[in-house]
Amino acid sequence: MTDAPTLAGLGWSGFFAEQCRPDEAALEPQRIATVHRARMGSLSEAGPVKLVLPVHTNTGDYAVGDWVLVEPGTQLLRRRLDRRTVLERRREGSAVPQLAAANVDALFVVTSCNADFNPTRLERYLALANQGGAEPVIVLTKADVAGDAERYRREARALQRDLSVVIVNPRVAEASTHLAPWCGPGRTVAVVGSSGVGKSTLVNTLVGPDGDAPQATGGIREHDAKGRHTTTSRSLHAIAGGGWVIDTPGIRSLQLGDAAEGIDTLFAEITELAPDCRFRDCTHAHEPGCAVQAAVAEGRLDPERVSRWRTLRAENRGNTIVPTGPRGNKKR
Repeated sequence: MTDAPTLAGLGWSGFFAEQCRPDEAALEPQRIATVHRARMGSLSEAGPVKLVLPVHTNTGDYAVGDWVLVEPGTQLLRRRLDRRTVLERRREGSAVPQLAAANVDALFVVTSCNADFNPTRLERYLALANQGGAEPVIVLTKADVAGDAERYRREARALQRDLSVVIVNPRVAEASTHLAPWCGPGRTVAVVGSSGVGKSTLVNTLVGPDGDAPQATGGIREHDAKGRHTTTSRSLHAIAGGGWVIDTPGIRSLQLGDAAEGIDTLFAEITELAPDCRFRDCTHAHEPGCAVQAAVAEGRLDPERVSRWRTLRAENRGNTIVPTGPRGNKKR
């Protein structure tokens, strides 16, 4: 990137400006570009910055895309501003969510038209985006080797109401044109998906040949469409046509927690039926007068989709920490 961006070009808006106190007028807004175990980098109007972290800073509390206030000259990080949107996932066996990206406008969920296409996993990504406030977009790759790419498009569109689905070849420049509606100056997209589906290739195409720090790419095992992990950390890159893209490591296991609203949005055609059930606490499994079961019996709802909805609701309930007891103690 040859020219340093403006704050607006980096994604700065009134939402963040309103959080700055009068006594912080001398501090400089910067955007987190890289997060490592013991160090972080940011972008300012002057260019890349190596941040100086206060003692006992936990970098796990920060996400790529965060806005922070920094002391000019010393580059000492003073505080993080509230996020407009945030993407975070549960790691299997951990009660602590892992931050994936912050202040993202759209989430590109990349999957290929082969064995990698998995509605159950895609629904988890969609719930994550819904809960975090980012617009989800399904990006289908490897359509050139699929027998019926349109079938994959139809199945993807059926996963959520009004869901955008785009078929691209991530290796060609036209991919940027197809995804342009979600990019542009001041906008940020994040890219998620399994290893080997063309995720890093797509990031490289969006960044362009003259962009910074292109991502390594790798192939897949054709018999099961699983790939090698080529991206090992998250980072913020300038898109050639304007805006920013955050690449993320490949994810094969995605747990949901604290995502009730995201799940409700994902399965809107099911959750909208709940008020019509006879019992307010209906589990939609066996109770008489259940509107959800009636819709399944009449062929208006896919029973497999209802089963996946129940599974995600149960998982989310088990992974959600709720305040209870004296002094706001929390338990699962």
